[in-house]
Parts: sequence; structure tokens; C-alpha cells
Amino acid sequence: MRNYNFIILILVFTMFFNSCNTEKQKVNDSDFPRLEDPFFAQKPPGLIPEIFAPRIVSTAHSELTTAFSPDVKEIYFRKYDEGLENEVLVAIQYKDNLWAETFEVPRGEHISPDGKIMYIGNEYRERTPSGWSEVKPLGAPFDSIPIMRLTTSSKNTYYFDDVSLFNDKPPIVNIHYSRLIDGIYEKPKILNIDTGTTLKFHPFIAEDESYLIFDSKTENGNANIYISFRQKDGSWGAAINLGAQINTELSEVHGSVTPDGKYFFFRRTLSNGEKNRMWVDAGFIEALRPK
Repeated sequence: MRNYNFIILILVFTMFFNSCNTEKQKVNDSDFPRLEDPFFAQKPPGLIPEIFAPRIVSTAHSELTTAFSPDVKEIYFRKYDEGLENEVLVAIQYKDNLWAETFEVPRGEHISPDGKIMYIGNEYRERTPSGWSEVKPLGAPFDSIPIMRLTTSSKNTYYFDDVSLFNDKPPIVNIHYSRLIDGIYEKPKILNIDTGTTLKFHPFIAEDESYLIFDSKTENGNANIYISFRQKDGSWGAAINLGAQINTELSEVHGSVTPDGKYFFFRRTLSNGEKNRMWVDAGFIEALRPK
């Protein structure tokens, strides 16, 4: 009987040991998110756009922009969720080999190239040791401008849309820019880019200001995404449609490139109103650059 009990004890111990090993293997499994693979362990897309992070970022709750910290270890996206009166900015942070939702704040839009400022229209937040500060106004000359999206380059130049004439007949939305000169932002100037339309929204400026991405309304009321490249003389080239893989008969808006330059993100609205965050290899941008 003693031998029988001893054998049972050995079997139980062996099962426990194997169980521990199995659990350890799960943690180290290649499908688990890793630091060097910061996109929820998704297989990177090719030149055909795919839905980004289904059921995590791309859900049924109308996600809007997607912003990344410079090290691509924090993802910020806006969403409407059940039980919330207004949209919130959700932060998902990669730490200790895990993705985790870290906080929610009322608003957010674009993170500066140095990761220190989060812009929200004509307001901003500063990164602090304990998180993001309260919202502060950008001040003059931006305080009276209704801005939907403002992005900034490594030179601290602002590029933004001004929707103050959106309700006019015909409606007009132009992209403006403002340079930081001797510590003061100059009066905003209109960026002259030929698109064949008076509606230009949601600009995204490359960190080195070599190109600008934005979207524009089409005749059927939907939107397409365009790119303009800065010329050698400093002017901006004519708008180039991003092509049929990105622009469809649906509506595509809010284009941006990850800080590492690898992926292009945008939002596609389906015919049923569902909005998906899409991503695609950003290599197509150089292919579009005029030779």
C-alpha cells in the first residue's frame, strides 16, 4: 500500500511539473507579443491594407485616430464606448512583454516627434513623470481657429486644417502651416496644394517635412487620401492620390505614418457605417515620389 501511495505521489508531482513547463512555454510562445514586435504580434501587412488589431483597436465603437509614441511602445486611439457620454482617448502600453490599457483621457490627437507634447486641435497636453498634464491652450494665433487635426514636424512647424469656413457656401477647408521663429509662432499661412477641391482635412506632416498626407472630399461625398511632396525649391507638388489599394468607393481618412516609418495607418468607413483602422506597408510612399 505504501508503494502504491508513493507511486500516486510521484504521478501527481510529475503532472504538476509538466503543467508548470506547459505554462512557461505559453509565455515564451512565438505568437505572444514581444518587445521587438510591438503590434500585438500581428503579421506585418504587405502592400494590401489590412484591419489593424481586430477586437482590440478596430472594434464596433468607432475608433478615430491612431497615434504612436516615438518608440512605438504606446498606442493611443479615440473611441466611443458603451456607458461613455463622449469619446475618450485610450492608451495601450507595451511593458514587461504585455500589452495593457493604462488610462483614458477625454481627448487626444497627435504626439510630437520627441514624444513630449500631445496635440488636440488648438490645445495640448505635456508629458509629465506621472502621465499627461491637463489640457492647455496653444494661445495666439491659434486660439480662435477651429482645428480638427494639428501635426508637427521635428522643426516644430505646425500643419493643421482650419474648418472655420466649412459651413459657408461653397464650404472651404484649407491646410495651414505656422513656423516657430525666435520662439514665437508666426501668423498661419495657407498651404497651396492643387487638389481640384476646396476641402482638405486631417493633415499629417512627415517628421522631416518631405511630404504631407491629407484627405479630401470626393464628388460622391466620401473622402480619399492624398500626398504632396516638397519640391527642391521648397514648394509643394500637386496632390497625388494614394491609389486604388487605399482609396476605394468607401471613405478613407486620417492617414499617418508610424514614427519608425514602416507602416501607414488610416481609417476606412464601410457602407454599414462601421469604421476600421487599417494599416499597410509604407513603402508605397517612396514609389509615389516623383523622380
